[in-house]
Amino acid sequence: MDIFGIDVDLNSLLGVIVPAVLKIALLILAFIIFIPIGKKIIKKTMNKAGKNQKISPSRVKTLEKLLVNVFSYVMFFAFILMLFAMFSIPIGPLLAGAGIIGLAIGFGAQGLVSDIVTGFFILLERQLEIDDYVTTAGYDGIVEEIGLRTSKIRSFDGTLNFVPNRYIEGVANHSRGNMRALVDISIRYDDNVDEAITILEQVCAEFKDDERFKEGPDAIGVQSFGSSDVVLRVVGQTENGLQWECERAMRKQIKEAFDNAGIETPFPQPIGIQNNQG
Repeated sequence: MDIFGIDVDLNSLLGVIVPAVLKIALLILAFIIFIPIGKKIIKKTMNKAGKNQKISPSRVKTLEKLLVNVFSYVMFFAFILMLFAMFSIPIGPLLAGAGIIGLAIGFGAQGLVSDIVTGFFILLERQLEIDDYVTTAGYDGIVEEIGLRTSKIRSFDGTLNFVPNRYIEGVANHSRGNMRALVDISIRYDDNVDEAITILEQVCAEFKDDERFKEGPDAIGVQSFGSSDVVLRVVGQTENGLQWECERAMRKQIKEAFDNAGIETPFPQPIGIQNNQG
């Protein structure tokens, strides 16, 4: 066959291309089968180690995702090396060349090195773990993944933020230990403060048997004075992550108790509108 003026033996060409394509297909198939098996082995191993060593579930998830991440990188490089070896491409010169190129660009990749080093210390010091509620790097949300280079934090509006590890500093972890449930409730100036506090104490007594509360809640008393209201405060310690749920439940019950006692909670006055007397 004459192609662009060049004589080509079609049988010889097919004899070269077909085996190569089959080899690549078999290699890809092997990795498609092996990678999910490897990930399952990592997951089972980490779950077993977590039970034997009594490691917290969040720590197990963190290490599991990190190992899966590292495993994926290793498999990718192994695939490239096996692909080169399959076609008898010398790997030594390529690795040497890659080393020289890597050294050349390494000076411009300080951010990447900083990400990896920071990620290592984040894991070592357990600053973050999967499912932790944190505030860091200008983001507020739940940690979904901690990688060697980036970490994923999902905001409460559903946004998934990819944060380079070097920007994670000054971490505020809200998921360590009990949390505070705080409820401020307003009453009018002409309402009886003592009666309102007594009602708050009765509501708090009903919540003391609630398993979500680890301490309290207690009616602290008058917190502040507004332009048209008196602010009363209730505080309690809850199981981590349940503080908002407990606050909502207390607000509802306090409102119902105040309504039954004839105590009204004043509406906030719109900004820019003032009462004119004269």
